[in-house]
Amino acid sequence: MFSGLSELGISSGEDLKETLTNCTDPLKAIDQFQTENGILLPTLQSALPFLDLHGTPRLEFHQSVFDELRDKLMERVAAIADGKEEDRYSKLEELLEKSFPLVKMPSIQPVVMQVLKHLPKVPEKKLKQVMADKELYKVCAVEVKRQIWQDNQALFGDEVSPLLKQYIVEKEAALFSSDLSILHNFFSPSPKIRRQGEVVQKLTQMIGKNVKLYDMVLQFLRTLFLRTRNVHYCTLRAELLMSLHDLDISEICLVDPCHKFTWCLDACIREKFVDAKRARELQGFLDGVKKGQEQVLGDLSMILCDPFASNTLVLSTVRNLQELLSQDALPRDSPDLLLLLRMLCLGQGAWDMIDSQVFKEPRLELEVVTRFLPAVMSILVDDYTFTVEQKLPSEEKTSVTYPTTLPDTFTKYLQENRVACEMGLYYVLHIAKLRNKNALQRLLPALVETHNDAAFGDIFLHLLTGHLTLLSDEFGSEEFCAAVFDGFLLTSCSSKENVHRHTLRLLNHLCLKVQPSVMETLVKTLEPPKQCSEPVKELYTQLTEKLEAQKKSPPEPEEAPSLDLGLHSITVPTTPATPTTPL
Repeated sequence: MFSGLSELGISSGEDLKETLTNCTDPLKAIDQFQTENGILLPTLQSALPFLDLHGTPRLEFHQSVFDELRDKLMERVAAIADGKEEDRYSKLEELLEKSFPLVKMPSIQPVVMQVLKHLPKVPEKKLKQVMADKELYKVCAVEVKRQIWQDNQALFGDEVSPLLKQYIVEKEAALFSSDLSILHNFFSPSPKIRRQGEVVQKLTQMIGKNVKLYDMVLQFLRTLFLRTRNVHYCTLRAELLMSLHDLDISEICLVDPCHKFTWCLDACIREKFVDAKRARELQGFLDGVKKGQEQVLGDLSMILCDPFASNTLVLSTVRNLQELLSQDALPRDSPDLLLLLRMLCLGQGAWDMIDSQVFKEPRLELEVVTRFLPAVMSILVDDYTFTVEQKLPSEEKTSVTYPTTLPDTFTKYLQENRVACEMGLYYVLHIAKLRNKNALQRLLPALVETHNDAAFGDIFLHLLTGHLTLLSDEFGSEEFCAAVFDGFLLTSCSSKENVHRHTLRLLNHLCLKVQPSVMETLVKTLEPPKQCSEPVKELYTQLTEKLEAQKKSPPEPEEAPSLDLGLHSITVPTTPATPTTPL
């Protein structure tokens, strides 16, 4: 344990053992050993007997002196490293050479680790010794580990891999949260809050200012994205860059060509809208990709593939369509809309671009603009027309019935074009947010067949189930239940476990609203098969337990919700004979 002491010419316990074995007078030998190896301060020798009178063991005294000196030495090491002297690092290297033989001694180890931590370039031999010893590697500072990792990608990968897995698990857990709400959903946390997450913070610390390690992490993320198609790796790519931006790590931000684009997009995500000024900035970055630098498009596409970016772009697109409708303008006449579609198209093509290594912006199909979006606008017009019709006095109403079919162009592009599909799905969410039951019943059947089954993806189902809580009272209608469950969700429940799980999440939230006869049928249909996962079984058990509890104690009739909007009382003018009544 103390073998390093002999290398430095300091006596150890082994030397004392040998001395006592070979001496004739043990007490005299011990006294001599203490004199030779004690604190070499002449005035101290006369003071030590006072400690004996107070019953203070010599070990306790020497230990307290040792601890004090060690703390002072560690402070001095930090001060030398922070100083301006040109030879500061050579001084630390010299101290490292003297202290490293004692690195396995628990009492000296903190000093050695402090020296290693403050050396910008630890000698290769010492790094290899630390790396070869699991105990030393475990306790050394992250600053030392960075120097080890930058030349050992496999070892760095072993450290990063559990964090990446944890990140994906956390994202997927958020999508299956039992809390169904339109106000608190997957996209609610701001970018800055998300970047405070444990995984992003740990990765940021591990990378520090080391560009090589940053590039390694990006390569891991690209590889995993290619292997799994999991878009959450794209989110992490953007969050990591912005976390380094928050710390003003210019060594990395200045060399990442995506930095300014990501920074601008991050501001849009925070606002959940791409305004005209930022749209021009983003367009400038895309147009500024020079010949020979096309590879940057791979990273830009990955950043745009981040679900938080896609969410912002599509929400902005829906808002843009509404504005065009109010202006009697066509989609092809809006430069802002065309830019949003361009970025959506680039993000949707991220996997193909990185997989093929052909770094070229995918071309947006022209008919998405000239045929699909006008079809969406025609559906919007149907809704406005029907709403206005319902508000007319009875004598002015015509016999307009709400349309039940959709334009063929709408369903065709929903199935064949991924950008159109994404916009179509968000249009459905927009309709649900408006609590438009008729439009929702009209649109849901079209979602059974979408491009790459996008309507049965976790992100869309998470949002849809949250939005459907706004229409909770409508679930008392058999017709509405049939549209949501029979017409959409149940078409894939048996073949896609995630759909089964989201359906049970929704029912657990709405079980008191659904008619008993409808609920009974749904419970039978949704009974989990034996080979399904535990979360599905747990959700099903929760649902059946809620229904059992409901049977035993029927809920009291709900009071009508208060319509008090916090407005001041107003008086309604009446005939002179009738007193006014405050509302």
